[in-house]
Amino acid sequence: MFLVHVERRIDPFFRTPFDFLFRELLTLLTNALINLQRKNEGYKLAEERIQPDEEEHLNDIIDTMANQMRRLWQLGDYQRCGNTKTHGIVRGELIIRDDIPEHMRHGIFAKPQTFKVWVRFSGPGPYITPDIDDVGFMSISLKIMGVLGPKLMDDEKFTQDMFGVSTPTFVTADTKSNADLQHWSYKNASIFHFLKFRKSHVLDFIMQGLWLRTQSSPLESQYFSCVPYLLGEGQAMVYSFWSRLKTRTHIPRLPLRPPDNYLRDAMIATLARQDVEFDIKAQVQTDSFRMPIENNAVYWPPRLSPRVPVAVLRIPKQKFDSPEQIAFPSILSFNPWHCIPEHRPLGNQSRARQRMYKTLSTFRETVNHLKHYEPTGDETFPSADIAAREKVRRTE
Repeated sequence: MFLVHVERRIDPFFRTPFDFLFRELLTLLTNALINLQRKNEGYKLAEERIQPDEEEHLNDIIDTMANQMRRLWQLGDYQRCGNTKTHGIVRGELIIRDDIPEHMRHGIFAKPQTFKVWVRFSGPGPYITPDIDDVGFMSISLKIMGVLGPKLMDDEKFTQDMFGVSTPTFVTADTKSNADLQHWSYKNASIFHFLKFRKSHVLDFIMQGLWLRTQSSPLESQYFSCVPYLLGEGQAMVYSFWSRLKTRTHIPRLPLRPPDNYLRDAMIATLARQDVEFDIKAQVQTDSFRMPIENNAVYWPPRLSPRVPVAVLRIPKQKFDSPEQIAFPSILSFNPWHCIPEHRPLGNQSRARQRMYKTLSTFRETVNHLKHYEPTGDETFPSADIAAREKVRRTE
């Protein structure tokens, strides 16, 4: 881990040409080696199958993460166990394109329309660390508002949540390996999940490393759903977010230590002077083995199914760094099952996230004396209503 952190200090000086020349090739090579270890079980497109001991692994994950929350945080100030540090939450709008191919016009992509959205950018968990110590990981969470129709969870009536992280594959293949990772994370030794001698996950470690880099700004990266979702009945997709920004914010002080919250500082500077847009692209599953549902450590190659633009996430120029707005995500609950049936999450890790996210979110709300809150997009800061629900916490 010391070597990883050293690499993060020098990464920006060589990473762009390295990625251009080698990343896709090395990604495909690593993916091929992962596939050589897999057995073709004859899945159909968009087919799910309950995995052995899936419920037992889920209970294990929930127990370990809840125990870690108890160990790390004090009553009244419990934080999320994953994607813990908030870089910022900003207003935006999701603009559905009018040129989507016919077979992809399902759910929120069925017709051109625009939704209000809250966009949370965050770092990893379970700790709140200086940005340079997060080993290059960032995430994006969208709370889309004004989505009509029945939902798969009944605690919110008009929202659809979308998620992305800065790697195109999930950190673990399934709930079994995720349960193992959580045990090592509890010991603050996650690296041993990947590099232990027996049943190592070294290929997953390499795949993550190829896409993790020293980030310059949450607004300048790409994000991937990693896990699949329905795109209408019988059709699966993964989606991704691609920043349209071409320039990269200078990271101060490298190769020495940058400011602890330099990623938020970069967001503040960018949104003080301009709007930012992300292209949202969807990949439809065309090969059930090489684009699996139940194994999320496998890369879906674009040559098998291109990434098709389906929407634009527009974040207008704004000021967002008041203490009240930085604290706002503390009262929000994100869950991939906050969605309409046409976009049902697929696979064992998505099935796990339904109860895991709900259980841990309810646990956090209970110990922090909060009530579940469904946003409308009309929130203002400072807000008497928000302040009544959530005491502004220390964010540094």
